[in-house]
Amino acid sequence: MKQGLNLLQQFAGTFLKDVNLGVILMNTHFELIDISDMACRLLGLVKEEVVHRPLEEIFANMPAEHQLVHRNILDGMVVRNHAISWTNNQERYELLVDSNVLRDDHHQVVGAYIMFKDVTNLRSLEEQVQRSDRLAMIGQIAAGTAHEIRNPLTSIKGFLQVLRKTLEDKGMDRECGYTEVMLGEINRINQLVSEFLLLSKPKHVSYDSVDISQVVREILPIINNEAILHGVVVQYESALDLPQVVADKELLKQVFLNICKNGIEAMGVGGQLTLTERLDMDERKVNIDIHDTGPGIPMFVVDKIFDPFFTTKAEGTGLGLSVCQRIIHDIGGNIRVSSKGYGTTFTVSIPFPQPLH
Repeated sequence: MKQGLNLLQQFAGTFLKDVNLGVILMNTHFELIDISDMACRLLGLVKEEVVHRPLEEIFANMPAEHQLVHRNILDGMVVRNHAISWTNNQERYELLVDSNVLRDDHHQVVGAYIMFKDVTNLRSLEEQVQRSDRLAMIGQIAAGTAHEIRNPLTSIKGFLQVLRKTLEDKGMDRECGYTEVMLGEINRINQLVSEFLLLSKPKHVSYDSVDISQVVREILPIINNEAILHGVVVQYESALDLPQVVADKELLKQVFLNICKNGIEAMGVGGQLTLTERLDMDERKVNIDIHDTGPGIPMFVVDKIFDPFFTTKAEGTGLGLSVCQRIIHDIGGNIRVSSKGYGTTFTVSIPFPQPLH
């Protein structure tokens, strides 16, 4: 019996330390008795600082929607697979939460537990599949109709330019102005068709070993020029000796330029855009963080920004981020976004290949 008890205690200790679950144990006084390492990491807590403290104190500064632990759990409230979002250090997590009371041999409540699983990657994968399906469908439609749209547009544009010249020669300035408006609108349609074509698989993708730092340095002058126009400062924090990734260099430039341009346009004069390179050896990925000090993205919008045609800009098509997402997905990476209060961070993660021994 004693040996069995010791084994259970050993298991409990190892479970809390090694398991990939968030576990919180509390007594009937609503004090935290033990917490798993994963829960500490995800919730941003230090185990030694929170054990034996009232849970109300530990979560005192958190808003109501982040109150992961409620006192009514001790009244027998059972939770099964309750989905919540949690943000910590600008990282957003999707959690599935279970909770229940713990009873002794006499069926008296002696405490309660909360367990949660980080399902961010699963939720993200599900969303990626749905978006990819939508993008594939739009891409097929685009590829099939783009030329049929462009051919008549080219004819219309050509005749309008002839008409404009004739109106200019006759001094009909007002009518000439109308043709300028029409030509501008035709250019907008052409631009939209071009973005459509990007949604279908690019025909001439050239995958090669790419130095991400070099890619960023090559587009920095363009980003700086855009920033100057909006009164924004750009800061670049490079990392030494980043491993090379397998990607199309020009498409990577398109991704970084698009995200940087969005960030610059989101800020007013005096804003700062920061590009930071990071190496994640655990995930074997090179990360580029693009952070702006703008007003942030509301929570109800964050989930939609990669959807085709979703845009908050008056002149936007809502295709830019969809294209970026597809380009990065095609090389096995992902783009994450976090926005907390003010400011937004886009993290572009690209895997690097295992070195050959």
